Amino acid sequence: MFSKVKSCALMGIDGYAVDIETDVSNGLPVFDIVGLPDTAVKESKERVRTAIKNSGMEFPLKRITINMAPADTRKEGASYDLPIAIGILAATGAIVPELLENTVFLGEMSLEGALKPIKGILPMIIASKQLGFASAVVPYENVQEAAVVDGIDIYGISSLADVVAFLNGEMPISPFRCDVDDIFMRHRINYDVDFADVKGQHKAKRALEIAAAGGHNVLLIGPPGAGKTMLARRLPTILPDLTFDEAMEITKLHSIAGLIDAKSGLVTNRPFRSPHHTVSNAALIGGGRIPKPGEVSLAHYGVLFLDELPEFRRDALEALRQPLEDERVTVSRVSATISYPAKFLLIASMNPCPCGFYPDISKCTCTPLQIKNYLSKVSGPLLDRIDLHVELQPVSYDDLDDSTLAEGSADIKKRVEAARAIQLERYRDSGIYFNSQLSGAHISRYCHLGIKERKLMNQAFERLSLSARAYNRILKVARTIADLDGSDNITEAHIAEAVQYRNLDRQFWG
Repeated sequence: MFSKVKSCALMGIDGYAVDIETDVSNGLPVFDIVGLPDTAVKESKERVRTAIKNSGMEFPLKRITINMAPADTRKEGASYDLPIAIGILAATGAIVPELLENTVFLGEMSLEGALKPIKGILPMIIASKQLGFASAVVPYENVQEAAVVDGIDIYGISSLADVVAFLNGEMPISPFRCDVDDIFMRHRINYDVDFADVKGQHKAKRALEIAAAGGHNVLLIGPPGAGKTMLARRLPTILPDLTFDEAMEITKLHSIAGLIDAKSGLVTNRPFRSPHHTVSNAALIGGGRIPKPGEVSLAHYGVLFLDELPEFRRDALEALRQPLEDERVTVSRVSATISYPAKFLLIASMNPCPCGFYPDISKCTCTPLQIKNYLSKVSGPLLDRIDLHVELQPVSYDDLDDSTLAEGSADIKKRVEAARAIQLERYRDSGIYFNSQLSGAHISRYCHLGIKERKLMNQAFERLSLSARAYNRILKVARTIADLDGSDNITEAHIAEAVQYRNLDRQFWG
């Protein structure tokens, strides 16, 4: 008595097919699972045995061997409970084996036979569709997330008994359908924060507008209470809306991490991730014994906010350098090498010294050595990868008392979207979506400078002792400022404004 059931596993953010081969033969009662199962898979023996019995079906007291192919890749998690149970029932004749063809089974089971939701359902269903499967049986709580994939029938079922009844034709169930456009409209967040709430800090708001328009990273330096966190939390309100392809890619990452809302099944807004400064290297970048996406990947196509930057562990901050440059994280382990996308907009904030009030000597109580040691926690190579350095001053009473309504996020967002549209048209079919992604060859082509502009850049390069990377980043920022102005050419004014955002590393770290 032999059966084969199709399931799916994850390798990074991509799924691959797993064959659950079941053999039930005469002999002493033994239940073996082979094919590199982890502890959770091995424990499925007890869950499956009890779930079958409590679902009113007979568990065979025979020699049961389960092989999970391919046998040379590690199988992890409880998502194999359902396919293992179906394989045993098919091998004993409780289910006609022919009914299992072209269908993928995924789901964890409780001891009473109820199907429980699992992580990573979306990339598994996408892989199943690409492999040519016609349908998939998933836990009912996962059905909304799985159904966003078009071209494969999704059946959300709540118990093992119902799955068996469905397969044997005793319980007709229609495939679940969802309207993705409706999901986008119903579950899009109306932000409860707005740039109109920010009093003063016009330079910082301008910098964040440039950052949103060109995808540039930002460092905010200022005393406590200047509004650094307030500004950072309003950055998502001026970013362009997600496209469907972006939403699917973000949802895959959040699905693997188990962060999907069962009601919507799809991430419809740009992520805003704000990890605490005690975050570990693996939690920030990704990794672990079995590599999982970190905060930089969960912020994919969104914002990663690092508040109190010098308080983060030095090794965690230094690990940011590679994803900031490559927009991808590669985690290597003995068993596998996995890559996760990490196209995020970094916004970091920090005080200029331990007490927070430097260079105001009337308030600052720190010694020069204390200030130096505090600032040295943020390395020069990391600063070099941040395009915009903005110093915030304390908000004056006049600004706080001003009843004039400041410009809101909706108006700023319109300018950002107009600048992004210019960039999409300029870089069409080149794999580039915004200015911060420009490589050296692209900078030479798209950031052409006239004689006056070259002279100004030469003066800035010499006086500020810029690195080659800083020079390129100034040009990228100038290109974004020109796009916000609707200018085809980069002018002296655009260069001058871009240079303003590169002198704080010399002021504080020089």
